[in-house]
Amino acid sequence: MTDSLVAKIFKDHLRSGSFEPGEEVGLGIDQALLQDATGTMAALQFERMGVDRVQVPYAVQYVDHNVIQLDFKNPDDHLFLQAFAAKYGVHYSRPGNGICHYLHVERAARPGATLVGADSHTTSSGALGSIAIGAGGIDVALVMAGQPFELPVPQVVGVELTGRLSDWVTPKDVILELLRRRGVRGGKGYIFEFYGEGVETIDVTGRTTICNMIAELGATTGIFPSDERTREWLTAQQRPEDFVELAAEEGAEYDEHEHIALDELEPLIAMPHSPGNVVPVREVAGREVAQVCIGSSVNSGFEDLAIAAAVLRGERVHPGLVMTVTPGSRQILDALTRTGVYSDLVVAGARMLEPVCGPCVGMGQAPPSDSVSVRTFNRNFPGRSGTITDQVCLSSPPTAVATALKGVITDPRDLGEYPELPTPPAEPAVDDAQILAPAPLEEASGIEIPRGPNIKPPPEASELPEELTATVTIVVDDDVSTGDLAPDGVEVMSFRSNVPEIAEYTLRRFDPDYPAKAREMAPGYIVGGHNYGQGSSREHAALAPLQLGVRAVLAKSFARIHRRNLISQGILPLVFADESDYDRFEQGQSWTLSGLRERLEGDVRELPLRSGGEEVTLLAELSRRERDILLAGGVLRKLREGGTQSTQETAGSSTGRDEVGE
Repeated sequence: MTDSLVAKIFKDHLRSGSFEPGEEVGLGIDQALLQDATGTMAALQFERMGVDRVQVPYAVQYVDHNVIQLDFKNPDDHLFLQAFAAKYGVHYSRPGNGICHYLHVERAARPGATLVGADSHTTSSGALGSIAIGAGGIDVALVMAGQPFELPVPQVVGVELTGRLSDWVTPKDVILELLRRRGVRGGKGYIFEFYGEGVETIDVTGRTTICNMIAELGATTGIFPSDERTREWLTAQQRPEDFVELAAEEGAEYDEHEHIALDELEPLIAMPHSPGNVVPVREVAGREVAQVCIGSSVNSGFEDLAIAAAVLRGERVHPGLVMTVTPGSRQILDALTRTGVYSDLVVAGARMLEPVCGPCVGMGQAPPSDSVSVRTFNRNFPGRSGTITDQVCLSSPPTAVATALKGVITDPRDLGEYPELPTPPAEPAVDDAQILAPAPLEEASGIEIPRGPNIKPPPEASELPEELTATVTIVVDDDVSTGDLAPDGVEVMSFRSNVPEIAEYTLRRFDPDYPAKAREMAPGYIVGGHNYGQGSSREHAALAPLQLGVRAVLAKSFARIHRRNLISQGILPLVFADESDYDRFEQGQSWTLSGLRERLEGDVRELPLRSGGEEVTLLAELSRRERDILLAGGVLRKLREGGTQSTQETAGSSTGRDEVGE
């Protein structure tokens, strides 16, 4: 078989298993990424593993999400994370230095490397030819402790790009086109590998946008070849030594194919409330808009913001709306100021924000009630903006700035000739002074880690019982997001270090009294539809229900990362054998799973669930490793059992053991 680029990198990093369909493999990991909204839980779980120093060549803690310091909670987290990073061998990117996804592509991602990050949009680094996978915080903690990253061998979709994008059409429209075709469930179990003569026409920032939003397909990751555009990028970033040419072999075989003719694309927009609800902009043009937001972790590169400035030069933001602009990093902020883009945007009336996630995760700049907000972001789940009745649309920067100018959703092609953009600085302002290196090994043991009063240890599940009788605490529809289970926004995200407190917001969009009801009904089941747990990698979406006594989720299907997080925390993810059985469940019913341990230990796939005279068949679609974790009550309990290799033993197989602290 002729290898794809994915197969090449997987085979080069195999620590267990073989790259064959249906196999579970263990990958050696070169880099680990944390951000502050997920970092504290990951750090607390890492400490429980008893490892003195991270066991990967490069680990980095970014601070870019929880940066609105309304009181002591966020600042306390930052002190904790900075000390943790210094003590255990993790680099620390200070607040305001940049958004983790964009900044990692600038300063750390490299061709042929493997990266696991505690954020679903870690996939951005596929722009540089990395296998970059989003995961829960505990998975990143395990990787940092020296464990291989275990996952089923994904199928690979080969996406052939031909032609060249027309004026006013951007790489954002490429990923929106894939979402239009496949929807938010159409990438589960797949890696999307881009190839073809059209690839060379898309620069690294454009590739970053595509790979960032590949997560919205439910995919494992996306990847571009490492080519001359990659070399140009790494040279500009003063990292030419990281370049290596990498591509699929001639005639590489793929499990599925997509073809996108770039020159046939038109401006697209995802309407509320899903990144998969994509239509041509021309079909919805004319709708009144109250807010436009450009930048954040997607579309925050120089050209993304320069097109906004070029359109608005000599003009003003429409008086009926508010416009915000978020650069991806300090480096981009410097380029905006040196080229006059920043002043053009300010004069036009845009609100300039610092290089942090900001409104993308509901951290400020929430739109008015019931209003339309056009954003160049990656998600538009209900309430993610901070406004429960929001109407968020996702578009490219040209569509967003055309809308900001006209006050209604506008096809940018209606603006006429594409403007001339300012040239970015020949040499970007490369400066890593705001990325603090960890303390030397000889000093690390003396570092005390401060723990503010909002930092609470995460809960752990008990060992799985032989019989589980539990109550249905709630029944929810398809596409429930992790933002429903552990909401975004200023109000809630400051509790990311405090699971008992954040649990009080669980599923509040469906029932404000759910936490109290769940505690009264514990132990409990949650019953869900398709794609349960879509979206973020936040393990709080599993930890919060666990805190409320939930021991199993019964669903038609699960989103990849959330399913993994449920297992890691000791919560059973079970699938209906007959999807129509979903309709038999109501809040308050009591159902019993009998012979649970015996069936999981024996690799039995079908589990009978009974209530009175009724019976429903559930499927335990679990690997042997996953069954062992669930039987133990979660991955940390499994490690303490000694039933698998200890973290210290497996650390020796990590590619990074000899490079710790370098």
